[in-house]
Amino acid sequence: MDQNNKRRALGMGLEELFNIEDINYKKVEEKIIEESKDEEIKEIPISELRVNPYQPRKVFDEEKLQELAESIKEHGVFQPIIVKKSIKGYEIVAGERRFRASQIAGLTTIPAIIRDFTDDQMMEIAILENLQRENLSAIEEAEAYKSLMHTLSLNQEQVAKRVGKSRSHITNMIGLLSLPQDVKELINQGKISMGHARILSKLEDIDKIEYLKDKIITDNISVRELESLANKDEFVRKNKQKRQEQSAEYKDLEKSLSEYLGTKVKLKNRKVEISFSNDNDLNRILEIINYDK
Repeated sequence: MDQNNKRRALGMGLEELFNIEDINYKKVEEKIIEESKDEEIKEIPISELRVNPYQPRKVFDEEKLQELAESIKEHGVFQPIIVKKSIKGYEIVAGERRFRASQIAGLTTIPAIIRDFTDDQMMEIAILENLQRENLSAIEEAEAYKSLMHTLSLNQEQVAKRVGKSRSHITNMIGLLSLPQDVKELINQGKISMGHARILSKLEDIDKIEYLKDKIITDNISVRELESLANKDEFVRKNKQKRQEQSAEYKDLEKSLSEYLGTKVKLKNRKVEISFSNDNDLNRILEIINYDK
């Protein structure tokens, strides 16, 4: 398929989806539906559909699905789903909740619009649809951001612009993925809040994280109490650990330079600080480093 035909197949809505930074997925989906002619909406057997393999959400709210199923029984599927043709049947691009609710309602077919998508586009659509239309858990949201970075080769700043979030939000969310699996499961279950999780994710020692996790669950400590505990010297933070490692790495070099120049030398924040007592001392140091004014 040449580029022009591909553009027509995808539709202007998808061109918008894959080229703008701050994406409003709902408007894009609506635009695809609005631009589709009546004859493009097909009744597709539900048995021929399978969910988007890149869908990050694994668990759906059963109560809300039941409510949607009751509505579909009474009024039908109000808005068609969007699918792509696959080797066997169709893959759902957008509208998985409508598909699942239709199954519950006992429907055998569902209205759908067929469009052509690449695998990367399928992944991005699934992620963006959930980020902007569903309440993903904090861990699922973090995994979605990481998937966007990997799939589209984006950095955190670019992901932030693409989903309309702050850079610090993306950084904090992705930081959760470094937590132990049992802690991530507790976050998914809502037993550890986002505030608690953010503090835990900044700690270096896994055993300390597990210890504080137990205090959150058993003692029901607040975020403020956890922050107070985590600030104690025994709980090393990741950034602090890096600074300590850098300090140890530069200590010998500082000593050697101090001896060579005959004055105090400090390496800090990617800067070299050389002390001198007066103009004569400064000239002496300049001569040692062979600086010609």
